[in-house]
Amino acid sequence: MWIDTHCHLDAHEFGAESAAQAALARAEGVGMIVIPAVERANFGIVADLAASVDNACYALGIHPIYVPHAVEDDLRLLREQVQAALKDKRFVALGEIGLDFFIPMLTEAAMREKQIYYFREQLKIARDFELPVLMHVRRSQDVVLKHVRQIRPAGGIAHAFNGSEQQARGYIDLGFKLGFGGAMTFTRALQIRRLAAELPLDAIVLETDAPDIAPAWIHPGRNSPDQIPRIGAVLAELRGIGIDQIENATTANAHAALPRLPT
Repeated sequence: MWIDTHCHLDAHEFGAESAAQAALARAEGVGMIVIPAVERANFGIVADLAASVDNACYALGIHPIYVPHAVEDDLRLLREQVQAALKDKRFVALGEIGLDFFIPMLTEAAMREKQIYYFREQLKIARDFELPVLMHVRRSQDVVLKHVRQIRPAGGIAHAFNGSEQQARGYIDLGFKLGFGGAMTFTRALQIRRLAAELPLDAIVLETDAPDIAPAWIHPGRNSPDQIPRIGAVLAELRGIGIDQIENATTANAHAALPRLPT
């Protein structure tokens, strides 16, 4: 069984096809899809979607791109909904949270500080409920690592990892797994491919970030969770091992990172 540890199955790009996409992924051997929330408005949407198909679960959080429009009450609601969701076997993590210093608007001083505030407050929620986190880390690796060292959640995943080997080791030392997906399939992505080949296999999980970060054979089209086995095959080729070994290892790693994952 394969696991897609990060997929926005509720995204508008899928329209009314979300359930069909989950079924297609299931037919390709993807036994579980993790659907992270991005803002208050879709907390209920991701929970309902995960409940409506047999191979999905969800996380709750406020994505850094949505922080500009977030208000303090969103954090109160998130804490309340997380506490209530602990009774739901489909709820697995806090996410998607993190920092984005790539989009120009988000790098302005006031917005940078607001991002950090929301990130830290969400780390506190994860810490308080002993939950792992799904982290968005874009041009912010060292700052994210700094705050995670200060406010320690119960591990999780550095989603769409695109940092250095030293930064990778920083996450691993803190008990995190690293998410690899479509970017790894491009031959020009030399550093990502080198790290995918050389980092400890027990530190790696697979993801699509669908509908985004489409692999080379789809780019620039819409990504989808059924691509996980083929992405896994690329990882197997890079590491020079069998695809079954990649499937078994990355699935075990996903369960280690997200202990609440349905089995």
